[in-house]
Amino acid sequence: MPGKGKHRRPKNTRLTRGFVAVGTGGAALALPVLGAATASAAAPAAAGTVAPQAVAAAPAAAQKAAVTYSVKAGDSLVKIAEKHSLAGGWKKLYQDNKTIIGDDPSLIRPGLKLSVGAAAKKAAPARKAAPARADRSARTTTLKAVAPKAKTYANNLDGWIRESLDVMAKHGIPGTYNGIYRNVMRESSGNPLAINNWDSNAAAGIPSKGLLQVIDPTFRAYHVPGTSTDSYDPVANITAACNYAAARYGSIDNVFGAY
Repeated sequence: MPGKGKHRRPKNTRLTRGFVAVGTGGAALALPVLGAATASAAAPAAAGTVAPQAVAAAPAAAQKAAVTYSVKAGDSLVKIAEKHSLAGGWKKLYQDNKTIIGDDPSLIRPGLKLSVGAAAKKAAPARKAAPARADRSARTTTLKAVAPKAKTYANNLDGWIRESLDVMAKHGIPGTYNGIYRNVMRESSGNPLAINNWDSNAAAGIPSKGLLQVIDPTFRAYHVPGTSTDSYDPVANITAACNYAAARYGSIDNVFGAY
């Protein structure tokens, strides 16, 4: 039959392909038709639409570059931060410029250069390091200049015995304070100028002398380096006598009579 049927308006089905029968008298011709949604999808993006790449780049572009601001009379960190819409406010501005402003954020003088929007570079500590090295050097010099105090001894029997013991310790000569004191008191009663002019040694011309009554040949033979060569010298006399007693008796501590 001749085509008198009604033709329906094709639906705008998204991304679908359909067929429309067009009457040609006795036959129908099938033609492919794109849906309306397909046409709109193929069209270029409307003006004003932002591409995804541009959206991602927006935050970076929105970031403000750091600027240098010269403080003017009447300025405060609060005013400067508000003027530049600084995120973090005056506290951020202060932290970024603390090395420039100092410890008191309320004290900023006209002409001061502040970095707004980025942290200011910290001042290099090189200038402080040099004085520190100098101070250490000065302390070292001072320590080297102070020499240790020399040990002193009393100018009496106690001091003479103690000094002799220190000399003996350096030379490995045995003996104790009590052993020396006991023999000194028996031989000379503590008189460093005591001399025996009546015994056999005296008769031979070599009288016993000093605190421990040592004859000159024995003193010279057992003299200890670092002490006086005068046999009457208290320290030299004690040290030589103890050196002799160590060689003959093992120690002055082992002497309890004439030796």
